[in-house]
Order: sequence, then structure tokens, then C-alpha cells
Amino acid sequence: MSEPTSQSTPISVVIVDDHAMFRRGVHAELDAHPAAVTVVAEAEDVDTAVRAIAEHRPDVVLLDVHLPGGGGVEVMRRAGQGAGLRFLALSVSDAAEDVIGTIRGGARGYVTKTITGPELVDAIRRVADGDAVFSPRLAGFVLDAFAGTIAVADVDEDLDRLSEREREVMRLIARGYAYKEVAKELFISIKTVETHMSSVLRKLQLSSRHELTRWASDRRLL
Repeated sequence: MSEPTSQSTPISVVIVDDHAMFRRGVHAELDAHPAAVTVVAEAEDVDTAVRAIAEHRPDVVLLDVHLPGGGGVEVMRRAGQGAGLRFLALSVSDAAEDVIGTIRGGARGYVTKTITGPELVDAIRRVADGDAVFSPRLAGFVLDAFAGTIAVADVDEDLDRLSEREREVMRLIARGYAYKEVAKELFISIKTVETHMSSVLRKLQLSSRHELTRWASDRRLL
């Protein structure tokens, strides 16, 4: 396995995300920096991620938070925290409970999918070197959690009613996204967004987008 701190050897990376189009996009961005990073494998769910990590032993795993088969935390639990292996969360979600839960699960950093290619390469390098890397707003969540000002457990009970995909749809809708925008962001159809939204409102016993926004805001999920 390559040494993360080496200046001459690219950092080896495994990309884990259940959206093939997004994986290809990240792969292409990283391929534009061959001297810094090299993608050794891709994975689409927990099982394929664990196998890819065991086979390639990368320096850094780019890990989505919500995955089929148990999510990013399950990948970290099953893959272990071997010498030189670092996890960097790359997610559409910037909700406090996702950030905190992922860091508690073993990730060294957490950045959102709005990050640029060069910024992502820099984040990978820093995580490989042992630094903790967060998007600015997310760093505040981590500090608040350790200070005890975010009661994550209180939020979990409500969110446990929702599937991982429903949580993603819920957050975007609560932020004011149109169904078409949610569909584009999550690579799903508008009809699927509508179905998830109906399920979210039913499970949370809410009647409108306005109530959902207020519910999410009260729980610091926006």
C-alpha cells in the first residue's frame, strides 16, 4: 500500500456511492490529478465496498453516508480501521446527525457534494496525512455535539421511521427544493420523489411542506 504522506506516490482511493453517474463524475475529477490521487476501485453498496477495501487496501475511502445494505457507518465497522486506512465522507447530506454519526463511526472528515474537484483532492490529501477535514458549517456541528448542545439521540427516534432515501428527500424538500430539483440532485425520477414525499409526511404525521420545513428546522436538520 502506498504511503499517504509520500510526495511522489499518488494516494490510492476507493469511491463508494450508490449512484453510478456520481461515481463516474468523481472518478473523472480525480483522474484529472494523476500525480496526487489514483482511483483503484469503485463500489455501490456496503458489501461491494467491504470487498473492494479488503482487496485494494486504499489509503482513503471516499464514502457516501447513505448506502444500500447499512450505510457508510456499516462499511467502516466491517472494513475496520487498519493501519493507513482513512475514511472521508462525501455526501449530499449536511444534517447534523449524519455528520456526527459518521464521525463517531470512524471517518476522519466529512465534506458535501458541492465541493470542487481541486478541493476534494486537497481534502483527500489532508485526510491521508491524518488531518480531520470538514466543510466549514459541518465543523460547527461536530464542535456542538462534543459540547453537548446538539441532542442527537432525540432526533434519531423520529428519523428511524424514515428510510435513508426518504431522509434525503425530506431534507431537500424542507429546504425549499422543487420536486424536479430533488430528482436531479438524487438521480431519481420526479414520480419517485413524490412517492417518497407522501411516505415522509405520513410517517411523521405531517400534512404539508410548510409543516415539514418547521419540523426539520426545529430538529436542526436544515
